[in-house]
Amino acid sequence: MLHYEGLLLGIATFLTIGLFHPIVVWTEYYTGTRLWWVFLLLGLGCTVGTLFIASLFWSALCGIVGFSSFWTIKELFEQEERVRKGWFPRNPRRRYRFDKKP
Repeated sequence: MLHYEGLLLGIATFLTIGLFHPIVVWTEYYTGTRLWWVFLLLGLGCTVGTLFIASLFWSALCGIVGFSSFWTIKELFEQEERVRKGWFPRNPRRRYRFDKKP
């Protein structure tokens, strides 16, 4: 008998990381780093949620999403630095905190 939970969690981890990357780029482009706290709340909610979910699979999946949210906070600030260096496009409708003030 084969057990697919580990394989499914591996795939879910891969997909979660793949999903959070464009979320980081999109969030930084439109809002900058202002919404970092949303990812903190999502991470805390998922992390606490893992303690109350009886199923090991769903608890682990919730933990994966939670800690990916924590990592997203770091990536959001690093994305701002990548934009500053010109590696990613700037949003022309937004002011950046690293721009010189007139």
